[in-house]
Amino acid sequence: MPVVRADTDARYEDALDVRYAVFVDEQGVPEDLEVDEYEDDALHFVAYDEHDEPVGAARLREYEAGVGKVERVAVREARRGEGWGAALMDALEAAARERFDELFLHAQLPAAGFYDRRGYVRDGDEFEEAGIPHVAMHKQLD
Repeated sequence: MPVVRADTDARYEDALDVRYAVFVDEQGVPEDLEVDEYEDDALHFVAYDEHDEPVGAARLREYEAGVGKVERVAVREARRGEGWGAALMDALEAAARERFDELFLHAQLPAAGFYDRRGYVRDGDEFEEAGIPHVAMHKQLD
């Protein structure tokens, strides 16, 4: 399952296409919240299927010294359950180990179990972000 850094304009556009399909079109997140002031400072990842179609995306940015924030993890609805989320997180976490000691994220409640299985620990109570219930989670990196 090829996951690459979206280090060209074309790959970044592929990542945005996935994010818009999932967050804006499917979940109703306002378009002005999807692309924010952290885009240029983040590392972006995109997953491609065997036909070179973008099926997943994620981004990683510095949250504070030694801590990275995982954001915008998305897999197209038709491709969920095929392991794309795990492949994205594997690539993202490998890149994070080069820069950070810990990762932090806001998981949508239905996805929190996915992160639980990856060793993330829940922090605090549920909260709403972009109209969707979330929980904060963190993970110490090796």
